[in-house]
Amino acid sequence: MLEPILISFESLNITSLLPMAILVFGALSIICIDLMTKALSRSFYTILTVLFITLSLGAVLGYHGGNRGFFDVVLVDGIALLSQIIILVTSAFYVPLALGGRRFQEFAMAEFYALFLFMIVGFQFMVATDNLILIFIGLETASLALYTMIAMHNRKKASEAALKYFTMGALAAGFYTMSALIFYTLTGSVEIHQIAEILQSKGFEPIIGVLAGTVFMLGALGFKLSMVPFHTWTPDVYEGSSSALAGYMSIVPKIAGFVVALRFFDMLMDSNIVWLDNILYIAVVLTMTLGNIIALVQEDVKRMLAFSSIAHSGFVLSAILIGSTEAHAGLFLYWVLFMLANLGAFTMLWATRHRKNLWDGRFQHPFVKFSGMIKIMPANAVIMGIFMFALAGMPPFSVFWGKLYLVSAAVNNGFICLAIIMALNSAIAVYYYMKLMVYMFLKEPLSNDERIYTSNTSTTLKVILAFAAFLTSTSVIIVNPLLEIITNYVKISGF
Repeated sequence: MLEPILISFESLNITSLLPMAILVFGALSIICIDLMTKALSRSFYTILTVLFITLSLGAVLGYHGGNRGFFDVVLVDGIALLSQIIILVTSAFYVPLALGGRRFQEFAMAEFYALFLFMIVGFQFMVATDNLILIFIGLETASLALYTMIAMHNRKKASEAALKYFTMGALAAGFYTMSALIFYTLTGSVEIHQIAEILQSKGFEPIIGVLAGTVFMLGALGFKLSMVPFHTWTPDVYEGSSSALAGYMSIVPKIAGFVVALRFFDMLMDSNIVWLDNILYIAVVLTMTLGNIIALVQEDVKRMLAFSSIAHSGFVLSAILIGSTEAHAGLFLYWVLFMLANLGAFTMLWATRHRKNLWDGRFQHPFVKFSGMIKIMPANAVIMGIFMFALAGMPPFSVFWGKLYLVSAAVNNGFICLAIIMALNSAIAVYYYMKLMVYMFLKEPLSNDERIYTSNTSTTLKVILAFAAFLTSTSVIIVNPLLEIITNYVKISGF
């Protein structure tokens, strides 16, 4: 007769699950409140959502437990803590965008806020584990919530965007499952660190199996990170989504994908697999270059930002290719600084959102919409200009410091050719970001009616815009302290 295995409560390290548990409790609370009364406003649910996100952030910042938890499935290292902080802070900034001047259907529904919290939980599980099964559960939890939230925008393009995203997401999930199955077959484990040890002991044989598993994983993560050639969904999904949600998608799902890619590919590249280095090198260069080139010919600002986010993803992906502690710290530094500028740019699009397409038969935010804005709304034109300068990587604005640090990491680690390609792509990006500046500052306005440009503006959005513009402009002050904090977290993880 088998004796039962006794597991102490302390060994489970339940506190490692506390940040996720807080948000799950919050989501369930919102659903229960909505069942009891329908009289509560979007302001109440927005404040409640931010409150639970803040509590979860406090649990992350105050965590002092071990590196492992809940049967060693949860991994709470420096990377997990740092990426959760980025996810939660970014989420806290984007939720208040629901308080725009106009009332859109999704923000009046309590289900939207519950789904938002469930989505964050999925991303947290993705970054706080090296177990392939739990990563998949987190990925699908976040993705299913995000598909639904896109469709809730209740526009024809939103339904189309949600369907495209769902279809491509299902394909990516299939790729991921196949990759996990192959590595489990080869090693008998679904833990990334154990897979690395077993493959190294076998000399990475059979090489065909490792190659197949890596290619499938590259396809799955390539979808989440908008890597070429898995990027095709990005512009259409961004266009169909609300600007608030599109801005969020350009930041949080990608940081979760970057962390998974960092854990997985770092494990393989540490074993000097040359062909993986070559594959990633090609993917980085193609993603940066193609994203920038296609962004040059866009007629809609939101689609331009979508393609530029593809190029930014390629830029950041180079940190995983470089593989040093300096590069890994640069990955998170770049993404935090990019988040500030991107938050401002998409908030500006959201503030000028109108129910009807007043300027173009298809696009909501064509370049001509912003013609002569300096004469109609000078303050808004200057603020939008700050965000465009920042995204273009021009000094002294935020993204410039992230680009400078990553290029420096490439040079310091012998990737001279890659550094040159990164610099050239940064120069290309200046053109299409400055294209919007030309329309705002050098062209005549199409209309002198200021109200059509402020139809969705509210006090909340003005505060967010001011905050993002201030930090984007003065980022030189926070770069060194921020980099020091990020580097400490990265070193704790052993990357």
